[in-house]
Amino acid sequence: MNIIKTGIHGLIVIEPQVFADERGHFFEAHSAEKFAAFGIEHGVVQINQSSSKKGVLRGLHFQAPPHAQTKLVRCTRGRLYDVAVDIRRGSPTFGKWFGVELTDENKKMLYVPFGFAHGFYSLTDGCELMYLVGGNGYAKGAEGGVRFDDPAIQIEWPLDGDALVNERDRTFPLISEETTPFLYESVKVLEKV
Repeated sequence: MNIIKTGIHGLIVIEPQVFADERGHFFEAHSAEKFAAFGIEHGVVQINQSSSKKGVLRGLHFQAPPHAQTKLVRCTRGRLYDVAVDIRRGSPTFGKWFGVELTDENKKMLYVPFGFAHGFYSLTDGCELMYLVGGNGYAKGAEGGVRFDDPAIQIEWPLDGDALVNERDRTFPLISEETTPFLYESVKVLEKV
């Protein structure tokens, strides 16, 4: 596996080694041993999958402590633009974002550590995203988010017309270091990358 650092502590892109021949292909999509060596494995407690029409924008979501989660995300069908935003108070990259195109062809994965808000924009119909969730399981009361169009963050979404965004995501609060539930020094010790 090839690990690509993003310039934001803890947030990485993983390119698996793909073995292909005339029959198709094979690659490791998850390896607890290898991921632990990279400092990114927190035990998969849940696997989620979503399907979206072209033009759907989901996010930016997080689970607040003590129900914080890590996510290893991979597009299993179609193409999407995946984004993570650093929302850790005191982080030198607070409010910075990173985006990457994930496709069923490039097989790249994005590891989203504790202290990040996550979202994506579907570039194709029937786009599917699989999330391997680490940390803690889902807790409705711990749901949180940041507005996808926050002018302080300035994410450059590759929009093709108006995005289809649900009401909850459209009305999330703007980013604020005073209201984020994550502290950089607290979550940094959990990450080696």
